[in-house]
Amino acid sequence: MTTAADILKSKPNQAIYAIGPRASVYDALKLAADKGVGALLVMEDERVVGIVTERDYARKVALLSRSSKDTAVSEIMTTAVMYVHPKQTNAECMALMTDKRVRHLPVMDDGKLLGLISIGDLVKDIISEKEFIIQQLQHYITGERA
Repeated sequence: MTTAADILKSKPNQAIYAIGPRASVYDALKLAADKGVGALLVMEDERVVGIVTERDYARKVALLSRSSKDTAVSEIMTTAVMYVHPKQTNAECMALMTDKRVRHLPVMDDGKLLGLISIGDLVKDIISEKEFIIQQLQHYITGERA
């Protein structure tokens, strides 16, 4: 099985997009839209202090008729950030995401942020893994060598 570290290495874009807790929600939305991502890590002094997602915006700003320009990221971010270690498998990551209903997981090693994996990254990896197994089984059944 692939690990969280393997998934990070396979990502074409390994950039980590983050914003500060005092930034406005509007600035967070603009950054996320510009980068084409659904979540931003909230960082303070190279430390993860939260995560802000499209879901946070929808539920804590839009539905409450708050102003995204007048609301700080710290007011809507999720502070209890779920994370994984680099050696955790794709299955463990998927189980955590499913159980906790999250779509993004920071990968942390000894308190250091290594990257961020999304549900899309995991699905892509799991599909690739299954396709490889199918291909190997087909070669085995037909007697062909890869």
